[in-house]
Amino acid sequence: MLKHIFKIVLIISTFVLDTAQSWAHVPYFEHQDFSVQKPFTVEYSIEQSLAIYAWLEKNDLGNSEDIDVFVFRIEEPTNVYLEVLVPECPGYEEFYPWFALVGPGLSEPNGAIPFDIPPNYGIEIIQNEKSSESRDTFYEFFGGKSYYRGPHFYKNLNIPGTYYVYFWDPDQKGGDYVAVLGRKEIWRFRDICQAFRNTPLIRMDKELHINCSESAVENWHELDTVNH
Repeated sequence: MLKHIFKIVLIISTFVLDTAQSWAHVPYFEHQDFSVQKPFTVEYSIEQSLAIYAWLEKNDLGNSEDIDVFVFRIEEPTNVYLEVLVPECPGYEEFYPWFALVGPGLSEPNGAIPFDIPPNYGIEIIQNEKSSESRDTFYEFFGGKSYYRGPHFYKNLNIPGTYYVYFWDPDQKGGDYVAVLGRKEIWRFRDICQAFRNTPLIRMDKELHINCSESAVENWHELDTVNH
């Protein structure tokens, strides 16, 4: 009996581990707004690869003034990787969220930004440039959907302290996006459980706030053709 139970546990554990490793990023959802008061906090290491499925919410007028905030701390020189992705869904063709890193030792702001930064902190703004050419996309097999590639930031930060990452849409269109933090595949037991719990939801589009099915894409393109 115990041998049978052990085999079942071993099979499940192997499946979960394979699932996590094939995903690469530990997936998180924005269940409540990541605000200045309640930001998403990186608890382990900013070098660990995380994928946070978030949303820039629209107000009653249909505009998005939402700003999502992420926070992490470093104590020694650390490689910091940041990226933004947008699901390839109908209605998101012109959705280009920006992000910015705020922290000690960075450049002083030289233009208007939609949020305040702490005293003696600098900023690096990563713009999501629009192009007349078609946007670069890729298919993420494990999550089962395609994404528009966005800009990324990669730099070794060597000043200890607390850093913030802000995501917003300067066009105020709003929508779903993925905040990618870190590049190292580091898997703790809690991370494997997180991936095992959230990955099926991602495959069912439960992280999204719009219909992103193939039929929805076809209907959107048909409607767009009629309107033009």
